[in-house]
Amino acid sequence: MTELLGPAEIRALAGRLGVAPTKRLGQNFVHDPNTVRRIVAAAELAPGEVVVEVGPGLGSLTLGLLAAGAQVHAVEIDHALAGALAQTAADRGAPAGQLTVHAADALRITAGELRPAPTALVANLPYNVAVPVVLHLLAELPTLEHGLVMVQKEVADRLTAGPGSKVYGVPSVKLAWYAAARPAGRVPPSVFWPVPNVDSGLVAFTRREPPRADVPRADVFRVVDAAFAQRRKTLRAALAGWAGGAERAARVLVGAGVDPGARGEALPVDAFADIAAAANVTATAPE
Repeated sequence: MTELLGPAEIRALAGRLGVAPTKRLGQNFVHDPNTVRRIVAAAELAPGEVVVEVGPGLGSLTLGLLAAGAQVHAVEIDHALAGALAQTAADRGAPAGQLTVHAADALRITAGELRPAPTALVANLPYNVAVPVVLHLLAELPTLEHGLVMVQKEVADRLTAGPGSKVYGVPSVKLAWYAAARPAGRVPPSVFWPVPNVDSGLVAFTRREPPRADVPRADVFRVVDAAFAQRRKTLRAALAGWAGGAERAARVLVGAGVDPGARGEALPVDAFADIAAAANVTATAPE
């Protein structure tokens, strides 16, 4: 039976490895076994499911995933931590053959490096790269069907916000391109070492088909970036630079069925896809 790590074990393991959490890597290690069990349960993993875990650190969540029967790809940028993870799993009674450790940057990992292909992402993500990591993995790993990530509560709110919310923005729309996301609970600072000065939040997501298949994702994301770069402006004004002028932006918006006087925070991801598609049509139409 796989034994999870508690506070004393976490500190002892870090001491043996000469590891001190660094703010640069956004490291905050979970030391509460009940929190690990809660995360694994909320991930709703099927038996034998292949999971990619980013930032396993000392192995708290990794052990929980292995105990649940998952095959785990653990992607760790800190080479000292990556080098110790397999031994930690063995020492704590984890079944052999379920863990593959990748000493790599998750922002550069490719699908070809993860075999068998993962179907789920479950991770306590470093606060400073949480959004880029989630979006990169969803883009790079088409086999990812669902996931559960722990991020800073403020980031969790942004990722799961809907149109009209004050925190709805670029992360909200880009995640919605790939998946339906929802908040899955709050995590207090006390379960981490070192203790962060913010709460964390769990975000669950399930992949879905993009809103439109006839427009490239990159085109849609350029519209999203432009719309929120100046979020207080109307779309007619905010998209002027992207479209090549305010008048052309207005024509594109009307062609997409969007009010040029609306603002980006009012639009769902489908509308941004419609704008990108309309721009492609307008580009080929005579002035």
